[in-house]
Amino acid sequence: MNIEDIRFRLSTGQFEFSRHAFKRAVERNISEKEIREAGGAVEIIEDYPDDKYSPSCLVLGFTQNRRPLHLQVCYSNVETVKVVTIYEPESEEWIDGRIRRRP
Repeated sequence: MNIEDIRFRLSTGQFEFSRHAFKRAVERNISEKEIREAGGAVEIIEDYPDDKYSPSCLVLGFTQNRRPLHLQVCYSNVETVKVVTIYEPESEEWIDGRIRRRP
């Protein structure tokens, strides 16, 4: 699966949540609508092809209100992507939401 496939699936709602991601989305007040908005133009920030359970990547996208969202998504399933976790990147940890700050 490539970035265009990930964008398409996120923006059209062809994704599912892990239990963890669903809990985090509720806690952080991130709606499915915002995921779809941000999903259409996500960019890969970090790639994890050898992740523990399935190949995944961390993507960054912005909602229509310019809210930045990080989503870690598994992309091994050809029909959907699985959102593993979701959060708003914090400026103390990220430069422009794209580059991790070094401790």
